[in-house]
Amino acid sequence: LLYERHGEPAAVVQLKDLEVPKLGDCDVHVKMLAAPINPADINMIQGTYPLLSPLPAVGGNEGVGEVLEVGHSVTALKPGDWVIPANAGLGTWRTRGVFPEEMLLKVPSDIPVFCAATLSVNPCTAFRVLADFESLVPGDSVIQNAANSGVGQAVIQIARASGIKTINVVRDRPDLPKLVERLMALGADHVITEEMLRKPEMKDIFKSIPRPRLALNCVGGKSTTEMLRHLQPKGTMVTYGGMAKQPVMVPVSAFIFRDVRLRGFWMTQWRKDHAQDQESVAAMMNTLCQLIRRGQLTAPACTEVPLQDYRAALEASMKPFVSSKQILLL
Repeated sequence: LLYERHGEPAAVVQLKDLEVPKLGDCDVHVKMLAAPINPADINMIQGTYPLLSPLPAVGGNEGVGEVLEVGHSVTALKPGDWVIPANAGLGTWRTRGVFPEEMLLKVPSDIPVFCAATLSVNPCTAFRVLADFESLVPGDSVIQNAANSGVGQAVIQIARASGIKTINVVRDRPDLPKLVERLMALGADHVITEEMLRKPEMKDIFKSIPRPRLALNCVGGKSTTEMLRHLQPKGTMVTYGGMAKQPVMVPVSAFIFRDVRLRGFWMTQWRKDHAQDQESVAAMMNTLCQLIRRGQLTAPACTEVPLQDYRAALEASMKPFVSSKQILLL
């Protein structure tokens, strides 16, 4: 799926037949199996993301493929292996591709295909924001907004596996009870609406669990300010997205009297910073794959779409209140 200019995805993305390039000594020929549509993919096509691929570009930063053939100098991969992108910008919305070996990470082929296809962005983000900003121990709690997002679902499950309680904020919607049930089934301790953040009933939640030391924000605007009120003194709020396209507003009192910390996180930057530190990357991937094998981390709710129906998938991924990730079957 190729775009030659930036603009609205359904208008600029086209399905094109391209020649598969010749295999170089350090290259790997990959047959793509499945690739999701993430918000960052949409922003890249629109031209609004901080990282843009040179045009014309193939869409998609995430997915899983099977190795068909490797060049003479390739040692770490062999035909039959499963691979995911090592970095953003690979262009995963295609049936086949030839990539340099260092652009791919091997993943076990005994995990479900949709878990592998959605592994490199959301679960990695969830893992890092839980691990890198506060040293949480079993019994601690975390509060997060957009809890039904891909990252939100992964945070619930990774936290649950570590004995950390989660307070999950979602927008009110027509099918709210169904969503609450789904998040509770993943291991959420509390699911509340943004309106409830302002209500006195919040005190009841903190009778059974401690106030959070960590808040995770991917919305911005009012939701964030309200969430911050419930953070412990010296707690940290990490912002990794801005779905409301509104700034993060912090009351001065939160800084002065409660000394809260505000941090930002971007998975792409973390990968750049750790490009020479393959041990950290491998440790993270191993932990996530172990959780998947144990059934403690599942793929987010997915809608499978054949490649030729890509326009419908692009449009569906941009609708509000979508709790299902569109996955292109390649």
